Amino acid sequence: MSSYERFAHVYDELQTDIPYNLYVDWVVQHAPSGQYKKLLDIGCGTGVLSLLFAQAGYKVSGVDLSEEMLSIATERFTDAGYEAPFYCMSMDELDGFEEVDVVTIAIDSLNYVVEEQAVYTTLERIYKALRDGGQLFFDVHSLFKMTEIFLDGPFTYDDGDISYVWHTEPGDFEHSIIHQMTFYVRDATSDLYERFDEEHIQRTFPIDQYMTWLHDIGFSDLEVTSDFTDEAPEYESERIFIRAVK
Repeated sequence: MSSYERFAHVYDELQTDIPYNLYVDWVVQHAPSGQYKKLLDIGCGTGVLSLLFAQAGYKVSGVDLSEEMLSIATERFTDAGYEAPFYCMSMDELDGFEEVDVVTIAIDSLNYVVEEQAVYTTLERIYKALRDGGQLFFDVHSLFKMTEIFLDGPFTYDDGDISYVWHTEPGDFEHSIIHQMTFYVRDATSDLYERFDEEHIQRTFPIDQYMTWLHDIGFSDLEVTSDFTDEAPEYESERIFIRAVK
């Protein structure tokens, strides 16, 4: 899994098209903060979604593998007048949480766990952390997105301050890809651009595989939708949303 390293400092600029409010709406619809108070945001990154959850009334904790991103998340909460504990740990080593009402793994964070056993262990540890009746919400890339959209690159971006060239290629695992990104970030004081490179590996699995794992662990009332809608996934759906109850 990637630590995101220097990517943490440009991450938010590149995520402005993510409808975070719809993610919050999805969780609130099924687990309103008045009844489900304690929320653990796994793969919380820089805390954009975590803060929205806090503003929606949840008592939020966050977990991420990147110390750089957690530092930004802490500063974001402080600036907004909120407090939340953030922990640096791998999601498949999740420990120290109990009687949690809601767990989220948002914006394809689970796809950074590429070993099958590690994905299963992650879901198993979440199950143990949830209270009876607690709910898990997560989304993953679809097989279609991994095998067709991502491999249709390269992709480019340039807003004057941040530019990147993003290549993807098949990974070593089935349904996996390697993101190879070269960034150019403008220094406001010198007007020069600094280059840095990132490599991220992601993997997804068929929906049925996720469902089997969840059932085997003990989750029930499984619900699958796609692309920030209430609609069931279709072949060309890009993002799969799964909700499960302990």
